[in-house]
Parts: sequence; C-alpha cells; structure tokens
Amino acid sequence: MHDPAPSAAAHPLSHPRRPSVRGTTPVLALALAAALTACGASDTEAPATPAGLTAQAGSATTVHVMWQSPAPSDGVTSFLVFQADRLVRELPADKTMTDITGLAPQTAYAFTVRARDAAGNTSPAGAAASATTPAAKAEDRLPPTAPLRTEGLALGPTSARLTWAASTDDTGVTGYDVYQGDARIHTVGPGLTSTVLEGLRPDSVYTFTVKARDGADNSSPAGPAADVTTPPGPGQRTGTAPEEFTATASPGAVTLSWTPPATGRETSEYELYVNGRPTTVIQFGAGAVPAGRAEHRLTVAEPPGTAWTVKLRARLPDGTWGAFSAEQRLVLRS
Repeated sequence: MHDPAPSAAAHPLSHPRRPSVRGTTPVLALALAAALTACGASDTEAPATPAGLTAQAGSATTVHVMWQSPAPSDGVTSFLVFQADRLVRELPADKTMTDITGLAPQTAYAFTVRARDAAGNTSPAGAAASATTPAAKAEDRLPPTAPLRTEGLALGPTSARLTWAASTDDTGVTGYDVYQGDARIHTVGPGLTSTVLEGLRPDSVYTFTVKARDGADNSSPAGPAADVTTPPGPGQRTGTAPEEFTATASPGAVTLSWTPPATGRETSEYELYVNGRPTTVIQFGAGAVPAGRAEHRLTVAEPPGTAWTVKLRARLPDGTWGAFSAEQRLVLRS
C-alpha cells in the first residue's frame, strides 16, 4: 500500500513518502491515514485459548488429549501441547486431539494446549486438564468385549449424541474410543456409555462405531455401526445425500446400489470414496440415468479378504457435490 522507496541517490536521508491525501474530505483523509498506518503494522494479537480441553487415560502409558479449535478468524496455524511446562506435541491446525505416549503407570499428569498463528503469536495456556494412568498389566492380552449396541441421534446441524452398551474386560475397561470410518475421533472414560460429538458438518451422513480399551492398550472389536444424519444449517438445501446405500461383495466384484437424492432433476454423476479416499467418478450417459434406484458394478483386483469402507456423493444440478451417503463396510471375496 506504500509508494516505492525513493532511490538513495535522489533522497539519501529521506523516508518513503506517503501518498498525498490533499483534496480529500477530512473523514476520508483520516481513514486513508489509518489504513496506511495499519498496512505497516505487524500482527501482535494472540489467538484465543483453545476451549473444551479434556484428558483421558487410554492405558497405563498413554493419555488421550482433546480440545476445540478457536474461531477461523483467529488464523491458527498450529497447536502446542504441554505436559506441565514441557512441550510434548506440535500439531497442525486441523488436528484437535493427540495421544501422549511413554508415560508412567499410576501417575497423574496435567496438560495444557496453546494456539499459535502465522505471525508466531501464542495464546495463553488456560486451565489444565488432568488424567491419572492406571496400573500396568503387561501380561493382559485379552481385549474387552465389543459394545453390543450403538445408537446415534443428531442434536443439530453440527452435533450428535452417541450411546452404546458397556463392554466387559477381565482386568477392567479403561476407556471407549469413537471412530468415524477408520479414524478415531473421540475418547471417553470407562464409566461413560454416551458422549456428544461436536464440529460435524450440516446436512451430512456419519457412520460411527465404538471400541473399548483396557489398561494394557488392548482394543475390542468395533461394536455395531450407527448412522447419524445431521440436519441442514440455516438456508441450506436439503436431501442432497444418496439414500439406502448398499455395497455387496461377490467374487472379483462389488455391486453398489442406492436411491438418488431428490433434487428435482436427473442425477448422472457420483463420486465414490473407498477407505476415506476419492477413487472414481461414476457417470451415467444420456438416456441411461436410472429413473429409480441406481446400481453400479465394480471389478476389483485386490486380494480376497481386503476390507473396504465405501460411500458416495452426488453431483448436484448447480455443479457442487452433495452430502455423503451412509458408509458401508465389506470384505472382498474370491
């Protein structure tokens, strides 16, 4: 916003000149002067302290630490996790949880998290979250039983409540891990059989499972999956996800079937995700767009026994992608 600096030969002792505000109104002149001052000012304002900090022992040697991200306007680029006054993790801005490993059994630990922006400003630490690791039982090789029931309920466009049946273990359950697909997104203590999940996307389908964990870090098999559909946010369109999505494995192939979203027009293009990654785009040509339920057969080359999680979304009439279908799990067959 400044003029280029004058040459040293022409102005050996002068500073770069500000543009003249002559001829402007007093209000405009003051606004321009303020803008010019701000242009040269550096960012010295620290981000807000991350809220919602929790710490939960996952085993005799690990603690799971979670927090909420500050508002996007804070410009956070990383999070710093401290154990007491010692930095133990530095994570990118899209990560709001971490496992602290290598801890001692039967020991109390306190953790704080600070946010840092691109200018290097660091937030205050805020109140610490504490957790005590259980006793070590290295000889324990038996995992807990899987939760027998999982239910989900959307509480609004960005949150949902998940409940499950308690698991059992020969040495005691120390926590429950919530998974979205193959990614662990939340951990709660051993005495809890429900939790509220925040930060979800409006008008989206989520598939959650729960695993129990014991003091030796043995994890149970996943309990039954629970699908949760968040409602649209204010002013958002509805019904953009493919419904009643199924995936069936047969020798050398996978057959997908779904009901197209009711957009008022034909839906001819879908994007397929396998194991959380976009894999292919399914297109129906002119005259071949299904009027009712759609079906597509994939030929697979992966070896039998390979586990897949699959989901898909539709290209909407305005050219954007809609919400994801429910996620389906399957094992490839020979």
